[in-house]
Amino acid sequence: MARPAPRTRNRSVITPEGVALPFVLASRGARAAALLLDLAMIGAAMIVTTLALIWLAGGIGVQVAAIETAASPKARALQALVIVWIIAMFLFRNAWFLFFELGPRGATPGKRITGIRIAARGTERLTTEAVIARNIIRDIELFMPMVFIGGAFAAGSDTDLAGWAGAVWFAIFVLFPFFNRDALRCGDVIAGTWVVEAPRRKLGEALSVSAPASATDQAFTFSGEELAVYGEYELQTLERVLRDGRGPALDDVAEAISRKIGRPYPYRAERVFLESYYLQLRAQLEQGLRLGRRKADKHAA
Repeated sequence: MARPAPRTRNRSVITPEGVALPFVLASRGARAAALLLDLAMIGAAMIVTTLALIWLAGGIGVQVAAIETAASPKARALQALVIVWIIAMFLFRNAWFLFFELGPRGATPGKRITGIRIAARGTERLTTEAVIARNIIRDIELFMPMVFIGGAFAAGSDTDLAGWAGAVWFAIFVLFPFFNRDALRCGDVIAGTWVVEAPRRKLGEALSVSAPASATDQAFTFSGEELAVYGEYELQTLERVLRDGRGPALDDVAEAISRKIGRPYPYRAERVFLESYYLQLRAQLEQGLRLGRRKADKHAA
């Protein structure tokens, strides 16, 4: 049985519907492991790409011969492959984190393996600007001091001023998460994000959970337009509220949904109202997925 998360990592946010959603901040160890896994995968991808381009170039011998005759077609092909290699290395180095964290899961492969993801602090949704900001700061936190340290080692001087400065610089940013209660790194502080534990469930599994028993009566029916105001994100939030079964939360969500779709408030029938809406919204979203249409949340077209 999994151990409960320490209280110091328990947090909650209030959704626009007025529901308090609890979650658990990712531990520092999980974040470090995710980063190491991502760096290992980036390094492996760089090596594989380099070897593949060398193979395409015909081997080291062909490259050397081509360099000796710079105007030959082989030399021009080699130059093109070098440009491709530079672009690929740049993308692996800079776009890896951006590409995955801007996706619907909000997590790189390393974060997905360790069961964590990034999220916006407060009630706002995670924005593209926030993801870009936190990843730009990672360059300042991690990669730039490593360049200084690597340069000092390459020069063969253990006391090089740039090397020591890089080491101190690196240590400050590495230790920063240990000096705030939310384990935020500088990029999180600036971008307004934090890293939280995430359930390892696919959308299809999330949309196929067992329906609440009392919803089988379908006491309420909703039109396609009434169901279209919400998406997958809101469906999962509604599922969570129904599972928790807290009275005030049910009241708040029922009021928010009835106001949103223009229906009278379901007095004394909040749970049946929500269960009916949940089942019908889930069915509509699953139908959309089968037809190749996906609605991630209420903001999506």
